[in-house]
Amino acid sequence: MSEPENKKPKTDESDPAPIKCEDLIIDGWFHERGTLWPGQAFSLKVEEILYNQRSEYQDILVFKSESFGNVLVLDGIIQVTERDEFAYQEMIAHLPLYAHPDPKKVLVIGGGDGGVLREVARHPGVEEISICEIDKDVIEVSKKYLPGLAKGYDDPRVTVHIRDGSKFMEENQESFDVIITDSSDPIGPNSVLFETPFYNSMYSSLRKGGIVCTQGECVWLLLDVIKPLVNSIKEKYSSVEFAYTCIPSYPSGQIGLILATKDRGSCKTAARQPGEETQKALQYYSADMHSASFVLPAFAQRAIFE
Repeated sequence: MSEPENKKPKTDESDPAPIKCEDLIIDGWFHERGTLWPGQAFSLKVEEILYNQRSEYQDILVFKSESFGNVLVLDGIIQVTERDEFAYQEMIAHLPLYAHPDPKKVLVIGGGDGGVLREVARHPGVEEISICEIDKDVIEVSKKYLPGLAKGYDDPRVTVHIRDGSKFMEENQESFDVIITDSSDPIGPNSVLFETPFYNSMYSSLRKGGIVCTQGECVWLLLDVIKPLVNSIKEKYSSVEFAYTCIPSYPSGQIGLILATKDRGSCKTAARQPGEETQKALQYYSADMHSASFVLPAFAQRAIFE
């Protein structure tokens, strides 16, 4: 999860009360009710609350669920469950990485749980992995309660920057082959990660031939956010495409991914494929899934690209 620098929650009387994740646990069930998906909710039965504190930026909850393993919640929204996290982590990482013929330097913005790092580290040709996460508490909590994801921090190629990703990119122009933005939903300060200036910053930080991949929201819920964003960045990037992955614990069971390139063509076909041992370790991504993920339902294809 990444938030812009100097966007700490305000405390004046005009602001709504900060979200308390514990208030969303009723009769032993956690209920996710997001403002971006009114009229629907997702619930998980809670076995044990493992952690609940407010960091400098957000309310952090980790609980052990009956059927989805440990669950990380930020400001009332589920970020990760141990049961299905691979469907998101593998796709947001491997779609851009395998679309690139030889990625050497990778930047991850957000993704404090470490899952994206874990997947990037599967690529032996990658020489440097940088991560910018604004909230150090997310990293520490994930290391304690989500070790299967946070093991991504153990790779010696990883350098952690506790800071705003936009500022970091300003200082590192034309530096990265792949930039992956693992952001929360476009609410409050996070909304800037879904706006044109942030994509311009990523473009400037890419090397020639580079690829960005960002969390792209759900076609069932937020086409009104996806379409204008895609339209706004088409003029700068060489190609802009939309893929998706299916993940039960995210709203409507689906999450999109925006892939955009600098001085290169489409990402729809993988330039490389996982080796035999790597493929055995993967639970969602494959070369066939790579291509298939770009095939959108007709309504979404028309709404986004026509």
